[in-house]
Amino acid sequence: MPIFSTILGAILLSVAISADAFAASFAYGSKKIKIPFSSNIIITSICSLVLVLALLIGAAISQHIPEWLTPLASFAILFLIGVVKLLDSITKSVIKKHNKLNPDTLNKQISFSMFNFRFILNLYANPIDADVDNSKIITPAEAALLALALALDSLAVGFGAALANVNIPIIFLTSFIIGMISVFLGCLLGNKLAEKTSLNISWIGGVILIILAFWAL
Repeated sequence: MPIFSTILGAILLSVAISADAFAASFAYGSKKIKIPFSSNIIITSICSLVLVLALLIGAAISQHIPEWLTPLASFAILFLIGVVKLLDSITKSVIKKHNKLNPDTLNKQISFSMFNFRFILNLYANPIDADVDNSKIITPAEAALLALALALDSLAVGFGAALANVNIPIIFLTSFIIGMISVFLGCLLGNKLAEKTSLNISWIGGVILIILAFWAL
């Protein structure tokens, strides 16, 4: 694969994965919650390492899959995740829109299971709730928990991308750099805008993953 296509593909993949981190950081910034540089490093490092782990697993498995089947499998995985993220964006919008309709119910821990992952809806729609101690600063421990939640997508995305024979070192580097920039810009822009401003850009990651799915073919 030409180096330009390799780098462009790595950038698109990294942007798709970093979209949720940017949105979460934007929400923190809009509530004047700070993410220190050390916490940013933790968030980005964990997300990037989980992505690399998924890429390595996918690359190892691809060795035992017929060559003609790997691009089809990669397409199916990336396309499915892209569609799920689009639906995810719609779900978040609906949750926020109806957040005040039944506060007694929403104050309870309502959860659901999807692809073997359980999500707490109030945290799912409002990532700022991860500031457990209400210190207005995301501590390293809170950053680690947030990173693990944000990295869930990386497992499946990385596995699917690996089947398309991607360059793992380049993806790790672009993922780390774009991840750091996403968290920093998210907080900065969120802090500059009105407190009530909300942002849901999960659909961007979904669209990019669908594009990458066709690219894998």
